[in-house]
Parts: sequence; C-alpha cells; structure tokens
Amino acid sequence: MTSAPPGLRDFYENPAVPVASGTPRTVRQARILAAALAGTRQATVLDVGCGDGSAATVAARLLPGHRLVGVDWSQNALRRAAVRVPEAVRLVRGELTCHGLPFRDSIAHAVLLSEVIEHLVDPDAALDEIRRVLRPGGHLMLSTPNLAAWYNRALLLAGVQPVFSEVSLRAIHGRPGTEVVGHLRLYTPRALRQFVAAAGFDVVRLTGAPFHGVPRALRPLDRLACAAPSLASILLLHARSRGRRPDEP
Repeated sequence: MTSAPPGLRDFYENPAVPVASGTPRTVRQARILAAALAGTRQATVLDVGCGDGSAATVAARLLPGHRLVGVDWSQNALRRAAVRVPEAVRLVRGELTCHGLPFRDSIAHAVLLSEVIEHLVDPDAALDEIRRVLRPGGHLMLSTPNLAAWYNRALLLAGVQPVFSEVSLRAIHGRPGTEVVGHLRLYTPRALRQFVAAAGFDVVRLTGAPFHGVPRALRPLDRLACAAPSLASILLLHARSRGRRPDEP
C-alpha cells in the first residue's frame, strides 16, 4: 500500500478491520494466473497487499513449482498471514511507493494485486512500482470491486450510496453493509482499463467474479452477472507490463 496519513495507517493496523479476500474471486484469479504462467518454470510471483494470506494460500495450491512471496506493509496483516500460508510462501514487509517494495528491478514474472487498488492513496505510484519489479511482459493480476455492479446501478437510481463506497472510516453511512473496510477509490470497467493502460500495461482480459458479501438469496443472480464484466461485483483484470521507459528513474 502507498504511504498514508497516520490515522489511515492506524485503521489498517486495527485487528478488527477485515483483510481477507473472498474465496470465489481468489480461486478465479489464481486459475487465470496459472494459465498465464503455463510453460514458465519457477516463476516468481509477488502477492502485493497479501492481507491475511488467503489469496497466497489459494495461489500456492494452483501454482506448484513457482516461488510465491506475500508482501504487505501492515504488521497486523503479516502476522495473520504467517499462521495461514504454506511454509514455502515467503512473507516480507513492503510498500507501494517508489522503491518501497524490497526487490530489485524486473525480478517478478507476475504480481497479484487482490482487492488493494481501492485502498490506495496514490494508485499511480503503486502501478509504477509494480511495473518496476515486473519483467517486461510480466503479468499483473488485479482485482477490485466494480462501482458499476448490477446492484449498485439500482441503488444509485434509488438515491442510495453504492455498495463498496465509503464516506467515513468510522461508520457506515447511507449504504447497505455492516463493515467499514477503508475503500478510498472505486473503478468502473472502463475506468480500470484506461487507468492500467495509461500506467504502462497492455490489458489482456477483463472478467468478473462474485462478491462473498452478497445476501444468500441474491448469490445466484450475482454469479450470473459475472458473464458480463460490466455488471459483475468484482473486476478481474489481467494485463502485461510494457517494461519501464528509459527516462524513468
């Protein structure tokens, strides 16, 4: 995560703040990455913003033979991850600032960025740092909530604050849900594609995934919406790095 004001840092170090990712999204993302790395031997995969390690644990099962490293700046998250991830997964502390990740240039074949970009103060600097550590042609697997999810469109028409959007770090105001998770930015599919492309990546594919927080009665509809990424709850984006420009520091 990029540097944040002390109050925001305190928020993410609070053990009561959820840091886990939903299983359906995690599995879909790991399968897409496994297919992308087919034929690559001993790839280095960085799970940046690994949270409690749930995504890294799933990815480790689907990426046998590859090196997986979980990265987070939250000591609380790293402590939770340490009791979850397999022994083969290395955990390190790092930030999505200029040279904030403790890796040399072009070291990684792939980066997982699972439910992270929506929490960042400076997402531009974050993608610059990810591109630094990725090899040219390396894979970025990014997931984030969809501002234009099917139910958010209906909520906006009714004058209700969309799901995933938050106006306070202290309480829920004006939207469904019970948890404050610290979302600072939200993306539509079009905005996400344009943003990632402008940061030096070629978008390969954009797909959708269900959201684990949808009420049980609506989950079948949420799964159906995944067929149209523009309506899906979660956006799964696969992109490839163009490499760093010669004029970049």
